[in-house]
Amino acid sequence: MATDTLVRRTPARTRARKAKQAVGLGTRMRRNWQLYAMLAIPLVWLAIFAYWPMYGAIIAFKDYNVVDGILGSRWVGVKHFERFVESYQFWRLLKNTLILHVYELLATFWLPILLALGLNMARRRWYRRSVQLITYAPHFISTVVVVGLIVVIVDPNSGVLNQFLALLGLGPIDVLSNPDYFRHLYVWSGAWQTMGFSAIIYLAALTSVSPELHEAAIVDGASRLRRIWHIDLPAIRPVAVILLILNIGSIMSVGFEKVLLLQNTLNLQTSEVLDTYVYKLGFASQVPQFSYAAAIGLFRSVVGLALLVLANAVARRFAKSSLW
Repeated sequence: MATDTLVRRTPARTRARKAKQAVGLGTRMRRNWQLYAMLAIPLVWLAIFAYWPMYGAIIAFKDYNVVDGILGSRWVGVKHFERFVESYQFWRLLKNTLILHVYELLATFWLPILLALGLNMARRRWYRRSVQLITYAPHFISTVVVVGLIVVIVDPNSGVLNQFLALLGLGPIDVLSNPDYFRHLYVWSGAWQTMGFSAIIYLAALTSVSPELHEAAIVDGASRLRRIWHIDLPAIRPVAVILLILNIGSIMSVGFEKVLLLQNTLNLQTSEVLDTYVYKLGFASQVPQFSYAAAIGLFRSVVGLALLVLANAVARRFAKSSLW
């Protein structure tokens, strides 16, 4: 009898599910209009500030001038792209951008992971909270203030760094004027500023780990390092892979504000990147070259998109985790 009842109920449930699926989008929107109204706000913002400006990218294929406007300017095709690729600046800008971002990725990607693992293993709550506060705080300091601190610390005359070197009997070092120090200064100051806040994502992923797994591992005699390797790291691997994909996708873009503020005429050899070059062409030059700057920016975006798709495919193939 129980079997007959189950057989009779199954078609009824199937019909109910199909009837629910048959409800149109308009009916669902009327029933849940509050949720769709909330969804409309970010969608409108995205359309206005993210998608509508893409219309202006057409000037990369034109000799744009303000009088004729975007549609009235003369179409020149890929002229500006060819000009950039054939210019003497191309390889220098590309090399500086790639080296700076790859250096930053290799040096700072693993630091938030180590910090999150260490905080997750810390037993003293007051110690964990103190470390979190100290490491999170720099994230809320503006880039301008961070650069100001850097300038004060490494100043060749009155900076703390050179005063310390003077105590050791060493001569002053003009860090900001030496192109060899620029990348190290940029990357490690960024690591100090972002490491704590970036660890929040990994700490959130570690909360999904069941304490029973650690208890079972302890019973089996596993050390802390073995528990981290076999329990914690697999738990945060999907999050780490996704963040790595996003970082690779933005490999052609670096922190424009900090690069520009730390830049001077003496360290341009290593500090001039695509973002600062586009800014100077489009806004800081006496005769703005809007079309040429737009072409360089579009070139950077297309390469970044290609790297994002490639990184996602590799991650899906080998790490079994991806963005899509």
